[in-house]
Amino acid sequence: MSIKNITDHTGRLVTYSYPPQRIVSLCPSLTDTLFALGLNERIVGRTQFCIHPAKEVQNVRRVGGTKQIKTDIINELNPDLIIAEKEENPKEMVESLAKSYPVYVTDVESYEDALRMITDLGEVTGTAKAAHAMVCDINAAFSFLKPASGIRVAYLIWQKPYMAAGNHTYIHSLLEKCGFVNVFKDAPGRYPQITEDDLRAANPDYIFLSSEPFPFQETHVQLFREMIQGSKPVLVDGEMFSWYGVHMKEAAPYFQRLLTEISSEK
Repeated sequence: MSIKNITDHTGRLVTYSYPPQRIVSLCPSLTDTLFALGLNERIVGRTQFCIHPAKEVQNVRRVGGTKQIKTDIINELNPDLIIAEKEENPKEMVESLAKSYPVYVTDVESYEDALRMITDLGEVTGTAKAAHAMVCDINAAFSFLKPASGIRVAYLIWQKPYMAAGNHTYIHSLLEKCGFVNVFKDAPGRYPQITEDDLRAANPDYIFLSSEPFPFQETHVQLFREMIQGSKPVLVDGEMFSWYGVHMKEAAPYFQRLLTEISSEK
């Protein structure tokens, strides 16, 4: 064991014992990726939303949610490294935890950021070889993707109010990776609130209704068919569009199936 200093994605200097032996992960995508890096025996805490890998996480203590954690459980676990994510975990929560524990924060807003995150987690945890292999596998999977051309989409993540994925989000980056044109990329905010009139004015070819964080279902498809004429609503797997890290290996073939289905309709 040694003491290591490293700068996280937000520019914070993190000093911790290397390699870390008691890791708490506060973001589902990061937890999934840490297990895939072979850190099963060193992950001692995770959030209630960290559901992958399903079997392995059952043996890991839950420390609360991504927005509010149970400090008493964190203290019991006494981690030597907490791994958080800028979008998922509130700044105030991270700063509070950092008073007592080393906290490494990632920041993923694009496909490239996600690959960087995997590489950096490998460096932070002493699993650089596994991280490099994961990045290579993901790039290989996406290399077979045949992007669309000129298909305009709106990607909805919430209702009441309706919210869409805008620019500077991982979802937007993947839409572009698939060749889609995000009709709300220039709307204010990363996840702009939109109205029915906004959707009609944007006139997308497709309205993607995500399975998370709001679980759009078939009843919503029918609603949008009646509400927005000329745009086809489609249910999409939110995990594939919003879970970065190891999940990206599954995402690439999913996107190709989606693209194939859409192209067959033209």
